[in-house]
Amino acid sequence: MEERIKEVIREALKISVPSKAEYEYMNEIKEKVLHITQQHAKIYNADVMVCGSFAKNTWLPKKYEIDIFILFSPKLERERLEELGLIIGKRVAEELNAEYVIEYAEHPYVRMKYREVQIDLVPAYRVEKASEKISAVDRTPFHTKYVIEKLKNVLNDEVRLLKKFMIANEIYGADAKTNGFSGYACELLIINYGTFLNTIKEVANWKPITIIDIENYYSENEKEILKKIFKNQPLIIIDPTDKDRNVAAAVSPYNYFKFINLARKFLQNPSISFFEKREYKVVEGEEIIKYQIDRRTELIILRFTRPKVVDDIIYPQMRRFANRIQSILEKYEFKILNKDVFCNEKFCYLVLEMEISKLPKIEKKKGPIFYDISNTKRFLEKYKNYITYVENDRWYAEIPRKFVRAIDKIIDSLSKDEKTLREKGIPSFVAQQISKGFEITNETSKILTFVREDNEFGRFLTKFLNKEKLEI
Repeated sequence: MEERIKEVIREALKISVPSKAEYEYMNEIKEKVLHITQQHAKIYNADVMVCGSFAKNTWLPKKYEIDIFILFSPKLERERLEELGLIIGKRVAEELNAEYVIEYAEHPYVRMKYREVQIDLVPAYRVEKASEKISAVDRTPFHTKYVIEKLKNVLNDEVRLLKKFMIANEIYGADAKTNGFSGYACELLIINYGTFLNTIKEVANWKPITIIDIENYYSENEKEILKKIFKNQPLIIIDPTDKDRNVAAAVSPYNYFKFINLARKFLQNPSISFFEKREYKVVEGEEIIKYQIDRRTELIILRFTRPKVVDDIIYPQMRRFANRIQSILEKYEFKILNKDVFCNEKFCYLVLEMEISKLPKIEKKKGPIFYDISNTKRFLEKYKNYITYVENDRWYAEIPRKFVRAIDKIIDSLSKDEKTLREKGIPSFVAQQISKGFEITNETSKILTFVREDNEFGRFLTKFLNKEKLEI
C-alpha cells in the first residue's frame, strides 16, 4: 500500500507543480510590477514586498496571482494609509495600462489584471513584530518571511500537494463561504509534519481537538487553557509570528472532520481522484422526488437577488438568516431537519429540509389547573368561541391554527418592509433584498426551474441531497 501511495503522490505532483514556462512568465510579470510599484512607493517613503503564495513558492499551476504589499510607517494615520495605498495602486495600474477595481478587506486596496495575472496592491503598516500589528494585513509579511525560511525551497511541493488535495475536496479557503484551511495553515501543517504523506498520516489520527504549536510557545499545561481561549475551535494552530492567534480559527468542525475522513480514505484506497476536483452533475426531478419520499421530508427553497456585497459579508448574514427562520418556524411547532445556504453572483438561496412542514388544523392549548379559579375564568373567556374541556387536572382549548404549512409562515414573516424585517432579526443586506421581493417554493417543478436557470445552484443542491458520512 505504501508503494501505491507514493505512486499516486508522484502522479499528483505532475498536476500540482507549475511548469518552467509558468515560472518564467510569472517572474517576468513580478519583476516589472515590483519595479514600477517601488518607483511610486518611494515618493511616500514606503517599502514594497512581494507576499503570498507566489513569494513563498507554494502557488499552483494556472493560479496566476501576485500579492504586493506597500509598507508605510506605523506613524501614518489609517485614513492617510488607505488614501496613499489607493493612489499608488491606481498609478501602477495606469502605467501598466491594466484594468483595476477597488476591493475591500480591512481597508481598501487595488486589484488589477495584467497579462492574465491578478495582482493585489495592498497597503499595510511596516511594524517590527506581527503582534504589534495595527491592521490585520500587517501580519502577512511576517508570514511570508517565516514560511520562506522554514520551507527552504525543499518542502514547497509538499505544500502544493496538500493544497491540491484540499481544493479538490472543497475544504481549502479561510473565507466565510468555505470555512476551511487557508494557504498559510497548509504551509504550517507541512512545516510541522514534514511532508504531505506524514501530514495525511497524522491527520488520520487527529482527535476532536488538535493543538499545533510549532514554536513551542505553550507548555502542556497551558495547552489546556488554549482550549478555553479558542473555545469551540476544533483545530488550533498557533501562529508562529503571533502566539495569541489561531491560524485555523476559520476551520469549521464539519471541515475538520471531513479532512480527517479524507485522510483515512486516502490511506486506505489511494487514488489520483483525491487531487482532482469532483464534478457534481445537476440534480434531476426524479432524484428530488425520490429523496423526499424516501425520507418523508419536504424541501422548501427560497431565493432572492444577491446584494452587491462580498462573500465574507453575505455568507455570515445568510447563515444568521437561516437560523432566524428556524427559530421563527420552531415557535409555531414546525421543525427543520437540515438547512444550508448558497450564493453566486446573481442569487442567494436558502434550502430547508423540513422534518415537520405541515400541522393539524387544530392546536391544543394548555390552560391552568382546574382549581385555579381566577386564571380559569380568564382562559375560558379568551377561548369562549372554541371547544374547552378538562383533561386530568388542567383546562385545555382546541383552536384553529393560523399557519398549517411552514411555507405559509415563512411567506407571512418575510412579506414585510425592510425596517420590519430588520426588527424581526433578519440581517441588514438580506432584509434589504427580501423587502424588494423573493421566490419560495416546495414544488418539485418550481425547484427544477431554479435548477435549469442556475446550474451552479443545481450542483449545490446535488451536494445537499448527497450528504457525506463523517466519523470520529
